[in-house]
Amino acid sequence: MTSGRQLSEVLNHRRAGVLLHPTCLPSRHGLLGQSARRFLDFMAEAGLTVWQTLPLGPTHADLSPYQSLSAHAGNQEFIDLEELVAAGLVRQDELGSENNSAQRKSVLALASDRFFNDSEARPEASGRDEFTAFCAANAQWLDDYCLFCAIREVYPDQSWLGWPSELRNREPGALARFTETHWESLRRLRFEQFLFDTQWHRLRDYASERCILLFGDIPIFVAHDSADVWAEPYLFKLDKNGQPQCVAGVPPDYFSPEGQHWGNPVYDWDAMAKNDYAWWLSRLDTQRRFFDLIRIDHFRGLHAYWEIPADQPAPKNGYWVEGPGTRFLEACFGRFPDLPLVAENLGIISDEVEALRHSFRLPGMTVIQFGFDGSAGNPHLTHNQRRRDLVYSGTHDNDTTLGWYLSLDNHTRGYVDHYLGNSADPMPWPVIRAGFQSVCQLAMFPMQDLLGLDGSSRFNTPGTTSGNWIWTLDWSLCADGLADRIHELARLYGRLP
Repeated sequence: MTSGRQLSEVLNHRRAGVLLHPTCLPSRHGLLGQSARRFLDFMAEAGLTVWQTLPLGPTHADLSPYQSLSAHAGNQEFIDLEELVAAGLVRQDELGSENNSAQRKSVLALASDRFFNDSEARPEASGRDEFTAFCAANAQWLDDYCLFCAIREVYPDQSWLGWPSELRNREPGALARFTETHWESLRRLRFEQFLFDTQWHRLRDYASERCILLFGDIPIFVAHDSADVWAEPYLFKLDKNGQPQCVAGVPPDYFSPEGQHWGNPVYDWDAMAKNDYAWWLSRLDTQRRFFDLIRIDHFRGLHAYWEIPADQPAPKNGYWVEGPGTRFLEACFGRFPDLPLVAENLGIISDEVEALRHSFRLPGMTVIQFGFDGSAGNPHLTHNQRRRDLVYSGTHDNDTTLGWYLSLDNHTRGYVDHYLGNSADPMPWPVIRAGFQSVCQLAMFPMQDLLGLDGSSRFNTPGTTSGNWIWTLDWSLCADGLADRIHELARLYGRLP
């Protein structure tokens, strides 16, 4: 089988890229405008041609991109309000001095009112036709998402299980009455998604002009408190009250000795198969519009996933359940022959999981930090890596490479130094150089590694619920010839565009 022409084109050349979620960009009024363009300019100067992000969806209070309110929607917090000033929808003095969610909501509501009022008078200048086309093209998910968010605004302290029963159970009459009385909020929410989509695609064009590809991430599971589960609960293993009967996680392993309890409801794959995985195909179609390359997080869950009974929440009480495997992937590539998928194949990976990945010729991941267990056969060591796979110094779930190195015992640190040639360069540059040298066509580096930062700049620690997802880039750290240093490695090891 083939994974498609587009993926082949992406991996046809040696490339280097950077892993940085947009929330890491410093910006007073939004992320998808000048701040993101400045980052793309830095990438172009450094010879980096792939920008990898985490999932782009709106988050819960914990800020985790892997527990989104929607598998389709963009995070309205990313919208650059300065762009609305340029469009004449708000004045500079109306942006305010604070950049918090309440202030942003107020500004976006003001912009929404002006957009629709102007569109009645000057439809050719307002973008109303584009808005109407966007709503029509995305109606399959947009209407439910906006209803979900509008109801959440009325009941801000409740998940959908705590809503009045007629709204929780989606009684048509109740939804019609709610729509009638909250039309302004629903219109604003649609407008926000239109703005996100417009700004993202404008940014994607800017990246393309600089030969930079955008690389996205799809969590295999979705949050229980999400528009997706509320809108189509029959696709998930829920009880009659909407509570998960079992949840997803991973068993104890070297990465997490106690295992992990993610809390996501698991799919009823039999129900999904009845309509040829239409829910997933729609989700993939959305991400295809956003990205040139897409990673499926926890790919091994397509072969078998760790199911934890809801009434026995310790991860050790879980068990493996067979996933949809070949039939699912055949449906995906049958619909999208050029689907540019990368498999996240880290953790407990069996031969059967790798066989499934290889049968669809999907690239996998290697992480240099994982290579030093003392075995010369470790697949993460650079001499064992494969051309078609991706190499990372570390991922968003790892400590920074410098933080990792400093945490090693003396024996392992000596092994790392010896393997990397006892370089005179300070860590993490020996690991970065090894990534550039790798036979892998695509080498990826978290921005914290390219900046040489220690563990205080770690982005996420799996299994913890505080202090994550908040690191912010300091532009001053990108000075002193950093782009030139990266560019020289890209030139030396054949990774320039």
